[in-house]
Amino acid sequence: MAEIARPVRYRAAVPVYRYQTAPDVPPVSVLRFDPHAPPGHGRRHIHDFPVLIYVERAEREMSAGQPYPARDGDAYVVAAGMVVDPAMLGGVAAGRGVFFDPAALGGDGQAPWPSWRSHPLLFPFLHGIPGGLLRLYVPPERQSAWSTTIAAIETELADRAEGYRQAALAHLTLLLVDVARLAADIVGDLRRSNETLLAEVFDVIERRFAEPLSLRDVADGIGVTPGYLTTLVRRRTGRTVVDWITEHRMVRARRLLIETDLPVAEVARRVGLPDPGYFARVFRQSNGATPREWRQNAARHVTATAPATMIA
Repeated sequence: MAEIARPVRYRAAVPVYRYQTAPDVPPVSVLRFDPHAPPGHGRRHIHDFPVLIYVERAEREMSAGQPYPARDGDAYVVAAGMVVDPAMLGGVAAGRGVFFDPAALGGDGQAPWPSWRSHPLLFPFLHGIPGGLLRLYVPPERQSAWSTTIAAIETELADRAEGYRQAALAHLTLLLVDVARLAADIVGDLRRSNETLLAEVFDVIERRFAEPLSLRDVADGIGVTPGYLTTLVRRRTGRTVVDWITEHRMVRARRLLIETDLPVAEVARRVGLPDPGYFARVFRQSNGATPREWRQNAARHVTATAPATMIA
């Protein structure tokens, strides 16, 4: 990691890494994992930029002290600003980390956190899960495409032919589109992981997010007490039921703002927050931008990345 990122400060004795910005440093970098050298040199650390880790092959036999066995096709979304626990990355036999300067997706120069939070494809990197990692699963039919896309980024960076930066970012954009889609499919991923009760929780949220919905409503919907549900969800995800209700509403709101021309007040009503003022406050708190700013930024990003996407 020293080649593309360096510690710029410490927070409670934990080093904080920043993506290097220089004319000879590409906006995206790929690092292959050495199974004998844990990510981050085995130490807790923080990135102030997004990182995506893809597990192409997991170890078939887990050694002692690896409580979070990896699977072929696991994708770890590393939250910027969160303390990363390398112990959660145990069992990776072959994998690659994709590091990138988020400003490269929408403009020139480095955009400090949290100003780049409003990019439509970067919302999965805003999670607050303890350990700093959101674990997603790439379906078998998509795993080859992920490996091919990451390899294409590596090739562009190695060859540095004319237009390599735009081509590398085009491949990165396609990867981030997949990440955003996988992050939205929480219920399906939980069911595949045999987290049946949690899947029921998110199923209730999915069906009822557009109406008034509370912790007690969700608990009643799956037949458990609010106290038990609170403990279960916090232990499994590091977040509360209300957090997830809000997150689901924000996912839908972001989609409606990007994919439709509906007035903000109508978007608010459709996601279960009929008070436009309250909706705007919640949206800004969750996304770092007002609904109107998000829509405007999304339109600019689509315009800016359209030629690069065509290259891919």
